[in-house]
Amino acid sequence: MKDIMLAILLAAGGPTDASAQAQPIGAIADRFGLRATMMAGAAIYVIGLGVMAAAGGATALIVSGGLIGVALSCTASSLGLTAAARAVPEARRSKVLGVVAAVGSLGTFLVPLATQGLLAHQAWQIGVLFFLLLAIAMLPAGFWAGGADELPGGAGPRTTMRAVLGEAVGHRPFLVMSGAYFVCGLNLVFLATHLATYLVICGQDPMLSAEALTVIGGTNCVGSLAAGWLGGRYPKHLLLGLLYILRAIVFTLYFMMPPTPASTLVFAAAMGMLWLSVAPLVSGLVAEMFGTRYMATLLGIAFVTHQVGSSLGAWGGGLIFDTLGSYDRAWQLGVLVGFAAGVVQIVAGGPTRDREKRPGEMRLVPSAR
Repeated sequence: MKDIMLAILLAAGGPTDASAQAQPIGAIADRFGLRATMMAGAAIYVIGLGVMAAAGGATALIVSGGLIGVALSCTASSLGLTAAARAVPEARRSKVLGVVAAVGSLGTFLVPLATQGLLAHQAWQIGVLFFLLLAIAMLPAGFWAGGADELPGGAGPRTTMRAVLGEAVGHRPFLVMSGAYFVCGLNLVFLATHLATYLVICGQDPMLSAEALTVIGGTNCVGSLAAGWLGGRYPKHLLLGLLYILRAIVFTLYFMMPPTPASTLVFAAAMGMLWLSVAPLVSGLVAEMFGTRYMATLLGIAFVTHQVGSSLGAWGGGLIFDTLGSYDRAWQLGVLVGFAAGVVQIVAGGPTRDREKRPGEMRLVPSAR
């Protein structure tokens, strides 16, 4: 239980943005252990924030930014999710992953509000001190959550990373899940990048976009909890597919009509329920397919595809707007690929046979009676 609680603290104090999770740190964590990786990341975070607080010029700020970037990769929520997955029985895994993802989302909702409040009344160095205290708290959290490395269930079948990666490359459900995750990144980052411009074009207050993103952050906590609970009862690949289809429907209902403050906030609440709810489902699927031994590495690979989609969504949305003078084709394409991803995830993302055989795991044959 202590491992779970500290994994939650890491998720709340660390980033949940996929850009930090998509780095090769997952492979390092699987090679040298979650404890060493997370504690090193927290320590680098403390050093980077200290350099920033004492910065007297641009050079120090650039150095601090580089250190913090490395630290964010080492304290990504994928590592917290991996620690939690190893620390609990499989029957409880999905619920716990939902809790970790929800608390991470709560951190991204509350911390910016607290930071804004500090910066409104205090010097920016006080804001850095606030983050410094959070980073210090992550040091003991990383130590205790890293205890999942020593749990018997965390070792998984005896195999090598090379064998697991080779299995993943030819594993249809994993490839389908990663491809659908590409579309997930495309749609979400298109929305986060271009919603403010879209609202201004439609004559709305630019601050409405900020309010919408705040609502998304708040309702995302509920969505993550619900996804974790449902993932423990129903096939995760079906839930993922339905989630992507629901996103496409919500997109269609919102963009087919002129936006208003009320419709925008209702849209944000619905999208928040579907935003990062994929995290416990994707993490749970990876654990079911391959076990938890190299879970951080495989999650990193999946998040890379998510980030490629994210880049395309941000860039492609702008390109379409610059070319056609409207976002209509952009959101229409987003709906089409989102719906298609959901259907493919449902149809082709399930187990390839009745009982998946994990790499290196011997199949149990019932004895004759």
